[in-house]
Amino acid sequence: MGAELAGKVALVTGVGRAGQVGLAVARGLGRAGARVVIVGRDGAALDTHARTLAADGVEARAAAADLTDPAAATAAVVTATAGWGGLDCVAHLAGGLVNYGPIEDTDVASFDAEMAANLKTAFVVARAAVPALRARGGGAIVLFASLAAIRPAARLASYSAAKAGVAGLARALARELRDDRIRVNAIAPGMVRTAANVAQVAADAKTRWVELDQIVAAVRYLVSDDAAAVTGQVLAVTAGDL
Repeated sequence: MGAELAGKVALVTGVGRAGQVGLAVARGLGRAGARVVIVGRDGAALDTHARTLAADGVEARAAAADLTDPAAATAAVVTATAGWGGLDCVAHLAGGLVNYGPIEDTDVASFDAEMAANLKTAFVVARAAVPALRARGGGAIVLFASLAAIRPAARLASYSAAKAGVAGLARALARELRDDRIRVNAIAPGMVRTAANVAQVAADAKTRWVELDQIVAAVRYLVSDDAAAVTGQVLAVTAGDL
């Protein structure tokens, strides 16, 4: 295992099913030496993931939370600061696609749900984490946008808008927090090869798949000291699908 994050404490949100991106990122940061707080909605699943990570040599704590609730986000940060004395980096992966279809079939309640899952949670988690990162003398936040934020797609109006908002939030916070030595960047993934995504793609489709370890490598870089001069960027990790 690497050690570039030895002594660091990381908060990783959006840790859901095994084989998905959130758990892969948590494992990758742990293998780089970080102690990891994993956050998701399903407390029982998180406890199982924490035990699995521990068996892999990763120090992990679980914090079940609905991150549309500011108090829940603050409690997740407290899990890190109270348990391990501070917080050094955040990888916010919570969110996902809510609406697919033409705009006239997307009602306002569904649009609001898309914004809440993606943009609101990014705002809430960043806001909760900033005091802890500032107390540490700085740190890094990585938000997850999407290729749809760079190249909006038909039938994905609300998702594209939400992820474009995440990218804008990252750039704005990078400016706001630079004197606090808190770096804020976003990753814009293409189609990540997970079991759920593969099941949705036609067998004959020419998909440019992004592998889980490629996403993990991007996050590890952005939260590490190797990226000490990198902030306010939206890093496209798309396997050439631009």
